Amino acid sequence: MIEPDLAFSTHDHAHCSHDLLARAEAVAEAQGARFTPVRRRVLEILLEAHRAMGAYEVLDRLAAEGYGKQPPVAYRALEFLVEQGLAHRVRRLNAFAACTHPGEDHAPAFLICRVCGAVAEAPALAPRAALEAAAAPLGFVIERCTIEALGLCPTCSAAEAEAAKCT
Repeated sequence: MIEPDLAFSTHDHAHCSHDLLARAEAVAEAQGARFTPVRRRVLEILLEAHRAMGAYEVLDRLAAEGYGKQPPVAYRALEFLVEQGLAHRVRRLNAFAACTHPGEDHAPAFLICRVCGAVAEAPALAPRAALEAAAAPLGFVIERCTIEALGLCPTCSAAEAEAAKCT
């Protein structure tokens, strides 16, 4: 599992991407879902950086690699990944991010840097447990939720603090 701070620090990104891709393939196989070359490539594209990407940005990458330029190509692959729990939609950014907890029951919570756009998925169960505890006394059953927190990553926070010293 990728910890949220990895998105905001130097790490072996190739290793974490490879690990998540392997886990995603296992999840798709266990669910009897067909992990086509286009679907796999879309997930690889989402895993290349710790940020969310819009469908047209994904489509541009696919088109440059010969997968076609029709929007349904990207949208269908992204929809598949979301349905299988391999990616999430980040509504604030109207974009998609690879799931860092494939195969785990969780409510995604995103930490979004308002300056550089880096996105990290918070630990899987913490936000869901708190919401369920608040909802239970009200008789409300949570079926699905997504939490998006906007703030500053460590790099951008340090840069803003440094800039404030200079003024």
